[in-house]
Amino acid sequence: MAFDLSDIAVGNRAHKPRLVIYGESGLGKTTFGASAPNAIFICTEDGLGRLNVPSFPVAKTFEDVMAAITNLYTQDHDYQTLVVDSIDWLEPMVWQATCAAAGKESIESFGYGRGYVEALTYWRQFFDGITALRNDRGMNVILIGHSQIIHIEDPLIAAYDSHSLKLHKKAAALVEEWADVIGFVALKTLTVDEKKASFTDKDAKRTRAKTTGERQLHVQPSPAFTAKNRYDLPSPLPLGWAAYCAALDMPDHDPVLVSVAA
Repeated sequence: MAFDLSDIAVGNRAHKPRLVIYGESGLGKTTFGASAPNAIFICTEDGLGRLNVPSFPVAKTFEDVMAAITNLYTQDHDYQTLVVDSIDWLEPMVWQATCAAAGKESIESFGYGRGYVEALTYWRQFFDGITALRNDRGMNVILIGHSQIIHIEDPLIAAYDSHSLKLHKKAAALVEEWADVIGFVALKTLTVDEKKASFTDKDAKRTRAKTTGERQLHVQPSPAFTAKNRYDLPSPLPLGWAAYCAALDMPDHDPVLVSVAA
């Protein structure tokens, strides 16, 4: 299709931000997703606990996940938010599909890291599917993940450790490219200086970390963790759907969508 000057658009598009939140277990990531309007979960792990929210049966294969996405795209429904929980449990399913298509026993059987490159084909299918739900069905899309600590070697500064998505680096890069907002979930932590008992120096002090119990969503980049946003959001935000929408100046509950995509 040839573009014309009449196709030029200026300003914000109507699409919802593509959101990824990640962090350690037990901090309320799933609860955050469940508080989004009319949420439906695709679970790759049995992590809903006692949350009373709609969900597909726990996915066992990549094909299960894609079938759920296809049904949400083609069938009439009132769901306004898709939550995928979690993307790091989805990754082995992506590898399984990659290996099955190539007749390989494991993702390492490709050799020289080639398997992880081949897996990106299936990751892109997944992202194409959830992006279609966002663009054509007007759904919020929230991806939930866990964190890992990685070691960063930077020639400009001393090496350091950082929290990152618990994914292979090639998949993590694709997620980071896709997302409009990546939020790292952590407890608010303060440092306090305490006097340290010492026979040699009575004025010696030690620093301890102390948490307030408040859960925060960090959405600005930091050496300590992977985070981003394309909306100049303040950071950190309280971990909650209403606070997130308020920062975006977006209604926290949108009108119910009932139309079926063409």
